[in-house]
Amino acid sequence: MLIKSVIVDRIKSGKISLIFRRWKRAGVKAGGTQMTQRGVVGIDSVKVVTEEQVTEEDAKAAGFESRNELLSDLYDRDEDIYRIGLHWVGEDPRKVLRQNDDLSDKELSEIIEKLRQLDIRSQRGNWTRAYLQMIHDQPNTHAAILAGQIGLDIPTFKPWVRKLKALGLTESLRPGYQLSPRGEKVLDALRQKPDR
Repeated sequence: MLIKSVIVDRIKSGKISLIFRRWKRAGVKAGGTQMTQRGVVGIDSVKVVTEEQVTEEDAKAAGFESRNELLSDLYDRDEDIYRIGLHWVGEDPRKVLRQNDDLSDKELSEIIEKLRQLDIRSQRGNWTRAYLQMIHDQPNTHAAILAGQIGLDIPTFKPWVRKLKALGLTESLRPGYQLSPRGEKVLDALRQKPDR
């Protein structure tokens, strides 16, 4: 579920506690969390409602002036309306993770094993070290340029980089990426493993 940055900021400040979506099936579930560009949002409830069940109070809780404004903002398509209760959980935990380069041998081995598993499950072979090295060598380089160097388009390339980001190894820049302090430490360790 995509949530605009301005809406995430209002969830964080407590001004918004509901959002509405039209979906064929639920895109989130109660008790789960949603990673956003600003941090983590918690999902409290997910309920299918009709237009008639949407109240003025719902509209205010969703950041709208009126129920009509909320309904007119929803896509006009033949899908269920979902009423989603949510709250702010906290900052992106990957930010803290990225800065942690004080890794024990055990932690370093665990990260390297996770990278090995990503390589094994991939149809493109051992890609993780190559991506880390490319980002290390070309920080602030637009994703389209990096992707083109290995014969990919952006939509194919970016999900792979996100896998590295989820481990706290890369950081997004405008444009491109750079290795985090944690990523630099991991890449140094990988360079010392000739079998990878």
